[in-house]
Amino acid sequence: MEFIVLIVGIILLLTLIIKFKFNTYVSLIVTSVVVGLGLGMPASKIADTIQNGIGSQLGELALVFGFGAMLGRLVANAGGAYRIAHTLINKFGRRFLQMAVVVASFIIGIALFFEVGIVLLVPIVFAIATEAGVSVLALGIPMATALSVTHGFLPPHPAPTAIATVLNANAGKVLLYGIIVAIPTVYVAGILFTKIARKMVPSAFERTGNLKALGPQKEFKLSETPSFGMAVLTSLFPVILMAITTIYDLVVHNGVTPTHPNFLDNLISFIGSPSIAMLISLLFAIWSMGYHRNIPSGEIMNTLEDAVKSIAMLLLVIGGGGAFKQVLIDGGVGDAIKTAFASSSISPLILGWLIAVILRVALGSATVSALTAAGLVLPLMQGAGIDPALMVLSVGAGSLAASHVNDSGFWMFKEYFDLTVKETLLTWTMLETVISVVGLAGVLVLSLVV
Repeated sequence: MEFIVLIVGIILLLTLIIKFKFNTYVSLIVTSVVVGLGLGMPASKIADTIQNGIGSQLGELALVFGFGAMLGRLVANAGGAYRIAHTLINKFGRRFLQMAVVVASFIIGIALFFEVGIVLLVPIVFAIATEAGVSVLALGIPMATALSVTHGFLPPHPAPTAIATVLNANAGKVLLYGIIVAIPTVYVAGILFTKIARKMVPSAFERTGNLKALGPQKEFKLSETPSFGMAVLTSLFPVILMAITTIYDLVVHNGVTPTHPNFLDNLISFIGSPSIAMLISLLFAIWSMGYHRNIPSGEIMNTLEDAVKSIAMLLLVIGGGGAFKQVLIDGGVGDAIKTAFASSSISPLILGWLIAVILRVALGSATVSALTAAGLVLPLMQGAGIDPALMVLSVGAGSLAASHVNDSGFWMFKEYFDLTVKETLLTWTMLETVISVVGLAGVLVLSLVV
């Protein structure tokens, strides 16, 4: 019965979003109510469940995403991303242009949400491709790969941070494992797949792109942008803080939380928690990208305010995903899935990935599909003794697969690179699927080691 209600709920969610063009947040809440009633939950309890789901989801995430958006906007508006891209491309040279774009996009992608990163990097990629006389798509695919991988695998991005919250995974550990999985994934999907795609759909590599789709662009003079070192340090500051905490715990305490932590233990744990790491990083960015460059305080604060406006709907959608997840758990769907797969020989990591893939194909949004999948696989993970950090990466990888016409990323890639729908399916959709499959393979290999 629970599975029938779940399927009906997902069909309802799809219908509201795709057919009736309902707002995603509203659709999630409506679906949560209908599914709660269908599962036989007392009507008086459904509202509490939805409120608890939104509250538990957004508690820490509101801080992380808010501060993250502000930090990213400060780096972007100061020209930090522009400096990082141009410096790396000059250092790598024409022969290794693709690798330069990958590294630049990876660094920038950690500080910026996917949509912001792609809007910021496409004009830079176009300019470099024109200057070097290479196809814009030959650099666009590596750029999109690095941005997708950071979006799917690495905190403090929305999906991995949100899944880590649901699955009670250590964000620093997710980050460390995520980087290990991300490096080979970016190489396979960003470099090797580009060669395959060029043979599969050569016409796409003859396009010159469509900068008009991006609207008016902010011009930067390289001499007026922050230094390369400062731009990179600011972008990676939260990653550095979380990595310090994770490495300290692994080296000093073998990854086990000490029963009686001393002052240093508490201090390291404090600076490495995602919300505090993002707060410290934001304060550093306000100085490095603002006051240090003699930017007036009012202008800096306006930048922060604009950044928050840009993520308001994202926060609501994530909260709605948390509500749907909580209804599924409280309504017994999680237990039903646990019972159904209790005797299965398939690894919970693969099941988590598969559930996320199905939801991604159906719902379009990587974040919503990842959140919903996380709620469903939580009982599977607990019963099998799976490392929560690995499950976060598995679900994150699944949430990237098979992006198609119901995903905004599909249309952004199509418009910016001036592709047909068929060409977009053979490049972007295939690329996201390669990232997903290689990411899962990396997680499975890592699970044998850690």
